[in-house]
Amino acid sequence: MEETAREIAARLRENGHIAYFAGGCVRDMVRGLTAKDYDIATDARPEAVQRLFPRTHAVGAHFGVILVVENDFQFEVATFRSDEAYINGRHPTSVRFSSPEEDAKRRDFTINGMFYDPVAEEVIDFVGGRADIAAKLVRAIGDPAQRFAEDRLRMLRAVRFATVLDYKIDSQTWDALVANASSINQISAERIRDELVRVFLSPNRVRGWDLLDSSGLMRAILPELDRMKGVLQPEQFHPEGDVFQHTRLMLQFLPETVSVLLVFAVLFHDVAKPVTATVDKTGRIRFNEHDRIGAEMTDAIMRRLRFSGAEIEAAVEMVRQHMVFKDVPRMRTAKLKRFMARLTFDDELELHRVDCESSHRMLDNYEFLLRKREEFASEPMSRSFHRRWCAGMI
Repeated sequence: MEETAREIAARLRENGHIAYFAGGCVRDMVRGLTAKDYDIATDARPEAVQRLFPRTHAVGAHFGVILVVENDFQFEVATFRSDEAYINGRHPTSVRFSSPEEDAKRRDFTINGMFYDPVAEEVIDFVGGRADIAAKLVRAIGDPAQRFAEDRLRMLRAVRFATVLDYKIDSQTWDALVANASSINQISAERIRDELVRVFLSPNRVRGWDLLDSSGLMRAILPELDRMKGVLQPEQFHPEGDVFQHTRLMLQFLPETVSVLLVFAVLFHDVAKPVTATVDKTGRIRFNEHDRIGAEMTDAIMRRLRFSGAEIEAAVEMVRQHMVFKDVPRMRTAKLKRFMARLTFDDELELHRVDCESSHRMLDNYEFLLRKREEFASEPMSRSFHRRWCAGMI
């Protein structure tokens, strides 16, 4: 892919244009990593880019962005530009094609504002990106409040970069983020969802949780999680503390690599505890039907964030079933086999494990199910039974 990106830059150069790598790929290169994709910035106007390459798509020609397809790879080739005023928290009213330095200064963070000249083999840094990478710092370019007003998603992106890269957020950038966090819902739910997914799929997801919480973004985006704070639980089963702390600990106990369904089921499995909390005659705290009501709330939250129907259905099933695990030793064999054959079972089993690890730490049922999975897998099965097992019908 890098070789093809260099070929595109070379063709632009051969035709009298400046052509640099830009954005995240340069950040990765400065960090000594292999870039996952390459964006190219140039002084060539969109129409000139389209004349030079046979396969293009004008995905954002108004903003100077042309998608170039070469060797089955796609590259965004963008004309250096300066943006005029923003009125919708995402797009400028108009753009003016400009110089590399002006283009760098309208970008979001210094670590994303560098260019790389593939001919001279040198980094071009107008914004101090290399110094901030060395300092492990996420810093807005220019006035942070203005950068966030231009595109509210940049607040979530700051959290995502700090999470994934394990960087700190510059103090002025952080202050502007906190001051503007309540405005995050001005942007589309799909864009918010995609950033949340990146945060929580990161092995450093607990840091992402903490940044979302302390910035006020969690309260704005997922108020249902914020309401778990201070919701006490029976100490004999939950010595770790309230529902909010319990959920945070579960994220900590997850393996580095997780599915989207598992991590969001962890987030929402106890989401109904604040609305179901009662104290019975003996003084014990109870959360009757929090699994059923939590499944309904999970459905509503994930629809609000525009997850796919299949993702919603699976996550809702996981939340609805998470309390059933306490009953597995008493299930009849046929029922247990049906329970374990469901498509969401493997993720549910991991949800159960971290639920226990972050509370009472009793893993008897988890270990029972591991033994049963091995036992059932070794049983001889007829072909029709095996087909139904694999299809989740048993």
